[in-house]
Amino acid sequence: MPPTAPNPSRSGILFTAFEPSGDDHASVVIAELRRRWPALPIYAWGGRKMEAAGATIIERTGEHAVMGVPGISKVLEHVRINRRIEEWLDHNKVALHIPVDSPDANFSICAMAKERGVRVVHLVAPQLWAWREGRIHKLRKLSELVLCLLPFEEAWFTARGMRAKFIGHPLFDHDLDYADLDRRTAHLPVPGPGGTKLALMPGSRPVEIQRSFPALLEAFNQLRDDFPGIVATIAVTKPHVEDEIRRMARKIQGANAKGTVNGWPEGLAVVVGDTDAVVRWCDMAIVASGTVTLQVAKQLKPMVTFYRFNKILKIPARFLGRFLFKTELFTLPNLIAGKRIIPELVPHFGDGHELAVGVYRLMRQPGYADDQRAELAKVVAQFKDHRAGPMAADAIGEVLGLK
Repeated sequence: MPPTAPNPSRSGILFTAFEPSGDDHASVVIAELRRRWPALPIYAWGGRKMEAAGATIIERTGEHAVMGVPGISKVLEHVRINRRIEEWLDHNKVALHIPVDSPDANFSICAMAKERGVRVVHLVAPQLWAWREGRIHKLRKLSELVLCLLPFEEAWFTARGMRAKFIGHPLFDHDLDYADLDRRTAHLPVPGPGGTKLALMPGSRPVEIQRSFPALLEAFNQLRDDFPGIVATIAVTKPHVEDEIRRMARKIQGANAKGTVNGWPEGLAVVVGDTDAVVRWCDMAIVASGTVTLQVAKQLKPMVTFYRFNKILKIPARFLGRFLFKTELFTLPNLIAGKRIIPELVPHFGDGHELAVGVYRLMRQPGYADDQRAELAKVVAQFKDHRAGPMAADAIGEVLGLK
């Protein structure tokens, strides 16, 4: 769709984000917009980070996000949210709507905005290259620009008639302070002679953690039996997640299990809200597939990735996946590389043994970990000179005719 001219009777931007990742991505862009144009009205259905960056929050969203197919209560909640957004749009003449990820939740809002003469620019490209490619027609109808976080997406969308721009990923906007990260990890476990430091990443959503943590726990126990010098740290996002996984460990293993303290394995630490520090500390990682794989890749740490679905979906997932998904790769570094550079168990319905085997290869197979680091360096290089915040603000300012 060709760009339309700015409407001088309208001003301001409405962001809509419905997941914690959307809150993260949008906050970076909002902070840059606020820095450049302090008086620009910025409103949002969004989270705490968007508010801290300078957006006026109309309603808080994203704190109870779901992964996969939402239940009826979640669907009804979004219906009610849409009604309130529609009413808000009728009384607030914004110039631009920026939906952030979550296409299933956002497409209907895009339609409302277009009906009212509001222009639409997507932040975070819908993953149509992975599945439901037919929605490209709807995307072209509802939007005039897609701001892409992954290097291959711009060419994919452009080839299908959708204006797109690769802006980079917010994770790569700033360099890491390694000395500071080292200070923040000084208290973490020290491996025995010849031992390995292993990071465990169970994901951020409650349902992900419920499914992934038992396999991670089993993998660590198996690795510790075979390599007594190994230690591990689990990176979690919030304090209540630590409480939950400690309860899960007691339930799985029993409070008096050998080699544990109240059911928690010796040599296993937990860090809350500091994933970069855990990645800096580790030698390698087992990671629930998601954006965090790019955080691990940024520091060139070898990894094994996986994603667990509900066991009820074991047979249908393997059967339907051939028809639903357009890609054979699922983990972000592999998608960006265009080949399998890190092992990915997606979907994973097995136990922790398969995850442990992946770590065995990283530890023992000559050249395997070094080869992975070299490939990860090529992935990271594709983000060089692309800063998501400034490049998104450039594109948004151009759409709005701002200088």
